[in-house]
Amino acid sequence: MDFEDIETVAVLGAGNMGHGIAEVAAIAGYDVQMRDIKEEFVQDGYDNIEWSLDKLAEKEQLSQDEADAALDRVTPLVDMEAAVGDADVVIEAVPEKMEIKKDVYGDVEGYAPEDAIFATNTSSLSITELSEVTERPGQFCGMHFFNPPVRMPLVEVISGEHSDDETLDAIEALAEAFDKTPVRVRKDSPGFIVNRILVPLMNEACWLVHDDVATIAEVDSTTKFDMGLPMGSFELSDQVGNDVGLHVLEYMHEVLGEQYAPCPLLEEAVEDERLGKKSGEGFYDYENGGVDIPTDAGREDVEHRLLAVMANEVGKLVQNDVAPVSDIDEAVMLGGGFPDGPAKLADEAGLEALVDALETAREETGAARYELSDGLEAAAKGGGFYDDEEAESTDYESISLSYPEEYVAQIELDRPHRMNTVSPDMMDEIADAVDHLSEDDEVRAILLTGAGDRAFSAGADVQSMASNATPLEAIELSRKGQQTFGKLESCPMPVVAGIDGYALGGGMELATCADIRVASERSELGQPEHDLGLLPGWGGTQRLSNIVGEGRAKEIIFTAERYDAEEMADYGFVNEVVPNDEIDERALELAADLAAGPPVAQELTKKAMLAGRDDTDAGLEVEAQAFGHLIGTDDVMEGITAFMGDGDPDFQGK
Repeated sequence: MDFEDIETVAVLGAGNMGHGIAEVAAIAGYDVQMRDIKEEFVQDGYDNIEWSLDKLAEKEQLSQDEADAALDRVTPLVDMEAAVGDADVVIEAVPEKMEIKKDVYGDVEGYAPEDAIFATNTSSLSITELSEVTERPGQFCGMHFFNPPVRMPLVEVISGEHSDDETLDAIEALAEAFDKTPVRVRKDSPGFIVNRILVPLMNEACWLVHDDVATIAEVDSTTKFDMGLPMGSFELSDQVGNDVGLHVLEYMHEVLGEQYAPCPLLEEAVEDERLGKKSGEGFYDYENGGVDIPTDAGREDVEHRLLAVMANEVGKLVQNDVAPVSDIDEAVMLGGGFPDGPAKLADEAGLEALVDALETAREETGAARYELSDGLEAAAKGGGFYDDEEAESTDYESISLSYPEEYVAQIELDRPHRMNTVSPDMMDEIADAVDHLSEDDEVRAILLTGAGDRAFSAGADVQSMASNATPLEAIELSRKGQQTFGKLESCPMPVVAGIDGYALGGGMELATCADIRVASERSELGQPEHDLGLLPGWGGTQRLSNIVGEGRAKEIIFTAERYDAEEMADYGFVNEVVPNDEIDERALELAADLAAGPPVAQELTKKAMLAGRDDTDAGLEVEAQAFGHLIGTDDVMEGITAFMGDGDPDFQGK
């Protein structure tokens, strides 16, 4: 089955994952046949899809017509033959039990077309073992979505021992058609990539508490505020479901051995039916206060232990050719919401220190889980998971720099898994990129965008920056942002911000420093800092009023509300609003038009306007001096000649 031939997708299972996958497929334009074993189950799934599509339309992420059309493409079914009889791809999302899944494939095999691809949404079970109950193991692979499928961008595409390359290529292309980011898992291995990192992390958190090394508060404070992960380890376990984590661990323990023995602390929680948020109580009591993690209880030894365990798993995945380091990091960032991948975090901490942490724990406890993997040992001896050659080939981690048109450079904020939130590392990279481009004569305009279609930038990465900041550190952080964003404001070439999705807080402050802003219809902008008891600290209290006036600036900041793109255009902040599907093309077109302008005149115009912001006389003097400088340039002669000849000037910046 080639990707181009896929038209109909059968989804087996209408639970949270099943109906989510069905919705994603329907939004992408595929005919979807969603099947479950009882009418009430499949109807509940269908109702959930309808509710979710209405919410997407309400938030203007889809039009109502698009939502209605997607729902029309979903057919709820109980009869297996009707569900899979004409399916091109069958995605199975039934309960995570090997025997249940095998039984399902036994039923499917009798009805599905011979060329149909089977893809299992298992989060940890063997793809190879499941494929062998079918008569088409070459047309079988894993397609692991993350919950909720509508929002989570990652899909792990997993190869079993028998999976054909054509099958994997087709499913990878299908994931992209679903507007997801596929990451190839090259070898069938329990937990694949993301769960292979996260589940041992949660298990190790339990062992730290069980062995009286640390408290839950210390572990979660370390995880969330020192390591910058989106949740504390115990908070994450409660969110996933302690029973779910234990089930994956038990399978890994059975297949991989003693290194994955579940901690008694986790087993006791499940035995006591403290399953997490879904049961009202787990490691936190959600009926009496819920999660309460102190911001300042983190410990370096706890951080090193947790990082070491994750790094050890990265080493195993690499040495067993499950995935390369870069793919591991990408998958965990997308699927786990990490600010950086586990390999990058480990390299930054220093692999020698992490190896020492493992060896010390091994000596003290004798536990098999601290046995050093060959992959981590090799990386430590080689100076890191990312060697110098890889580091040189990857210029930036948080942004990407490209040249989409002649004389145009594009800086893309590249943290879609974190809504392109601005971290200190991102600020350093933006500053470096602007400095580099300012010295490049082949760049005459900068296009500033955000990766994905959810956010230009949803603001500052508050969790990683401000949680433990002292007043003096916060002052320096504010100055850093002001100066970094100011580089865009004062750089010699025009800057166009292409805003698609959220531009909030620090993200809006960044867009404020562009010369021209074009936004998609679905975009939402605002300065929500007052809702956090803060104020815009990266220039927003000063620069915004220069664009929209002091009255409007105070309204935007004091109300902390979100404004749609049309309203911000009325206020004068957004120069142009375009349909959602035209934002990329129009923003680039505008940047290219500006890049064709006279570079010297544009640079001096920006200088004059900036100088006159607080002192009109100073601005006028810069203007006069600039006018005198320009009058004898080759560009002026080129402009006059083209004007007289009714042609287009070819400015050379001379």
